[in-house]
Amino acid sequence: MTSELIQYDPQAAYLTDHGLTEGDLRNLAPKLQAAREEVLADAQLWAAEGNVPEDKQPLDAGFHQLPERLLEEYRQQGAQSEVARIIATADRLAHEVDRVVVLGIGGSYMGARAMYEAICHPYHNELPRSERSNRPRISFAGNNVDNDELQGLIDLLSDKSGGSVDDRWAIAVISKSGGTLETAAAFRVLLHKLRSACGDDNEKLSQLVVPVTGDSGKLFDLATALGCPEIFAVPDGVGGRFSILSAVGLLPAAILGIDIVQLLEGAVAMNQHFRDAVVGNNAVLDYTGVCHLMETRRGCDIRLLSTWGSQLEAAGMWYDQLLSESLGKQEKGAVPLTVVNTRDLHSRGQQHQQGKRDKLITNVMVGRCQRDPVAVGSSDFNQDGLNELAQKTLPQILDAATQGTNQAYLDDGRPTTNLHLPELNAHVLGQFFQMLMLATVVEGRLIGINPYGQPGVEAYKKNMNAILRGK
Repeated sequence: MTSELIQYDPQAAYLTDHGLTEGDLRNLAPKLQAAREEVLADAQLWAAEGNVPEDKQPLDAGFHQLPERLLEEYRQQGAQSEVARIIATADRLAHEVDRVVVLGIGGSYMGARAMYEAICHPYHNELPRSERSNRPRISFAGNNVDNDELQGLIDLLSDKSGGSVDDRWAIAVISKSGGTLETAAAFRVLLHKLRSACGDDNEKLSQLVVPVTGDSGKLFDLATALGCPEIFAVPDGVGGRFSILSAVGLLPAAILGIDIVQLLEGAVAMNQHFRDAVVGNNAVLDYTGVCHLMETRRGCDIRLLSTWGSQLEAAGMWYDQLLSESLGKQEKGAVPLTVVNTRDLHSRGQQHQQGKRDKLITNVMVGRCQRDPVAVGSSDFNQDGLNELAQKTLPQILDAATQGTNQAYLDDGRPTTNLHLPELNAHVLGQFFQMLMLATVVEGRLIGINPYGQPGVEAYKKNMNAILRGK
């Protein structure tokens, strides 16, 4: 399974009074190309494991060539490779349990959620096991501090580990250090529950806990003490929000039956496109350039990622974190917001249509549905007046809403751009994630901000721990 490349179309941002001209992007091309060269050099510098200059630290550029490295290892080492071990572990869990609780927060959570919602059946957890290809249900926890939500999840978890597979569940816990309080607290609570379900059998327990963590730290030590047979690595030089195509995202994806080789191959295809394509035909550089110009020339420092249909909402939330933590520094950085249409046309749409001119809207357009189109159909009860639309399908209605909305924006001089995804599958998602990660680091280099590290996030953690520990 392969797909054509994602396409980026900025034509509706070329507006005389409130947008740009094509010449603006051409004039920015030398700076965009220089930023690309810096990003490529960053990846080489990181891979060389040499001394990183002070002005480059931290340099978490390992995400860039990670897909190539993982695929090469998979081809060379086969069953011993990390990709093969992830697939084998995921298949084992799918055979042994009916639910996996994925624990993680931020970059250790958002990517897995994004892939789950984009590719899996929208009601995956409610389907009989046979109708979800015998893959486990999946639940997410440890991404917030919500007592009632965690208690509600516990209500779903069996107290028995024997007997039918329907009674068995497992934990995939993801944290580089193991010290993030939200995830660590949820893990302790759920580990106690799982130990009890295993009848205090440590051997059974160890088989049902799969950690993804660093090669040292609290979670690594705990996993070692538990005797977990499989411990997957959060790779060095890959920050949490850039880790979606490492074991952090690949393990949950594989548990769900998503083709992780295709995810990686999609990312490799985007890497090649990024390296080779020129400004004007380069999705990464064009997207970066238009966003940057709209912010600096027109004051559009709110970036709306407008998803049409609900499947990409979590992917948008993943991008919200990526952009916010990477560029929200030195009192700079655009504010990302994800909207889902047509739902949000009935809430935020008024602000977008007639509010302040501080927004650039990027429509994420999916070319083909995963399922056959549903027609409205005719009815003897036509009080709703829909019989004249009986032959129209829901995709046709969505397309009309998309065209109508964007025409309304155009008529009022509201700039929009379109990001075309040919369909939603693993290969396209791999492209999508890699494109936005590359665009984020290119923009950081373009505006002189180190896109790696998130020092501001550490402040609340320090204060919270001090309050709880009475320091």
